Amino acid sequence: RCFREYLGVPHALSVTSGTVALEIAIRLLDLNDGDEVIATPQTYKASVQPLLNYPVKVRFCDVEPNTLNLDPGHFASLITSRTKAVILVHYGGLPCDMDAIMPIARRHGITVIEDCAHALGADYRGRKPGALADIGCFSFHSSKNITTLGEGGMIT
Repeated sequence: RCFREYLGVPHALSVTSGTVALEIAIRLLDLNDGDEVIATPQTYKASVQPLLNYPVKVRFCDVEPNTLNLDPGHFASLITSRTKAVILVHYGGLPCDMDAIMPIARRHGITVIEDCAHALGADYRGRKPGALADIGCFSFHSSKNITTLGEGGMIT
């Protein structure tokens, strides 16, 4: 309850790891053969590895050179009629340009998954990562901002 209230989201579910949070988020997409998912190459493999279990095409989006986050302009150019989702990473805890990304995604009916593994405690224009898009995924691995002394995760 405290996590949900901190982020200001209606739901937060604890899971065994950030990877499991991402796996659940991707499962919720109900992907079909030939669907496309846009992702960032600037990440740990767990952000996109669950996509390998589906017959989908992963399209990697360029990153902005000064933030290493998903480039909204390149994101827009990758969208096709088969694009179902985008998985973005708030790299190094720095939130992506969500005010640019979300209108593009909404216009095309694309689900946005936030990988917030390093973004707990970050702020984006008065809002918190994990509450900026459709689904947020957090990791509490021992290398993250907050840890459960090993593994753990949250999906919002």
